[in-house]
Amino acid sequence: MAARGQGGVIFFDIQDRTGRFQLFARKNDLGDALFAVAKEIERGDLVGAGGFVFRTKTGELSLYVRTLEVLGKSLRPLPDKWSGLQDLEKRYRRRYVDLIVNPHVRDVMFLRSKIVAEMRRFIDARGFSEVETPTLLNVAGGATARPFMTHSNALDIPLTLRIATELNLKRLIVGGMERVYEIGRTFRNEGIDATHNPEFTMLELYAAYWDVNDMMRFNEELVAHLARTVHGGETVIRGEDAISFATPFRRIGYLEAFERFAGIEREQLLDAEAAQRLLHDYGIPPSPTHAHALDKLFERIVEPELLQPTFVYGYPVLLSPLAKRMKDDPELTERYELFAAHMELSNAFTELNDPDDQRRRFELQMLERAAGDEEVPPPDWDFVTALEYGMPPTAGIGIGVDRLVMMLTDNASIRDVLLFPLQRPLPPERDADEDDAESP
Repeated sequence: MAARGQGGVIFFDIQDRTGRFQLFARKNDLGDALFAVAKEIERGDLVGAGGFVFRTKTGELSLYVRTLEVLGKSLRPLPDKWSGLQDLEKRYRRRYVDLIVNPHVRDVMFLRSKIVAEMRRFIDARGFSEVETPTLLNVAGGATARPFMTHSNALDIPLTLRIATELNLKRLIVGGMERVYEIGRTFRNEGIDATHNPEFTMLELYAAYWDVNDMMRFNEELVAHLARTVHGGETVIRGEDAISFATPFRRIGYLEAFERFAGIEREQLLDAEAAQRLLHDYGIPPSPTHAHALDKLFERIVEPELLQPTFVYGYPVLLSPLAKRMKDDPELTERYELFAAHMELSNAFTELNDPDDQRRRFELQMLERAAGDEEVPPPDWDFVTALEYGMPPTAGIGIGVDRLVMMLTDNASIRDVLLFPLQRPLPPERDADEDDAESP
């Protein structure tokens, strides 16, 4: 990373994933030929050295070099001051340079690996089996999102990339596996912003004979454990805010939140026309469906109030096509979402295991899709068939791994916790001209 010559001595600063260290190379020890090679070593080159450790006159721990070898040559100069600190596009586009010159970026990525590994250990210790489900599907269901489309040449059929792993994991519950999870890539053909990337990592987990309350306890224990793993305690600093993941987390009903924060009553939300009028009142463009309108109202009214970890529970049925109805209020479901720092971290519910009810909800979704909501997936009728074989009472959860890492590492953008966030390609001529002495 740096070279400083003083007559017959050269000091090199070398860097690897463990940190930085100084090399002390002396002409009298290396000989004329090898010292001549040492003088040609430049910033960015890969070197190997052998010798013994000592302290220089200034007290710096260093390696007294006896052998020196160039292991790889850098043909492009590293920037002296990484212009990507100002130019985010270059940082993300050439992440390999960003990782070399910005050790804190590399530290975040190592920390991400540690978080995911600890997540696996926590889940495995509770009797769950990690599985893999298909990425290519005939029908992409399990969420409300527009899928990516592709084509199988071998079968000559259209296929979609999965928007969730939910339906296949619940098929495994039907098959008797009882406790399963998957940490895998999910694809949604949506916009890109601070909390959304079209390709992202999701943990989905399902437990037979659990309900939404069991999953709520599991959820807060997992997140609190990860906070302790990273920070040594339950408090996480995010920007200027201190977020406490000490359990139990705050709880508030979905309808109660609207009433508390905006004085909006249940009847206004559960009536389609009244919900559209609320959109108008808040200056939000009209939505194609009732469900879409409620989502937009929630984003505007409730999410800004959710700084500390909060379970919002009791979502309306029209927002929860795969969740079981509440026994004492059939218009609502046994579902919650966990929010912290105004951002959704997880979504969980007691799973709907009534095939007749599931069939009716799919039919209603078909009407919403026909009304113009392109994010509503087509029905997966084979999933209804699976339910007809009998699915035990089950709770499931989806956790956005990228957002959780953002939270635990104090990063404001999802692109800062992804090694290779999606970007528009440069024109060939611009890509070729992008390099100069200061910025690759």
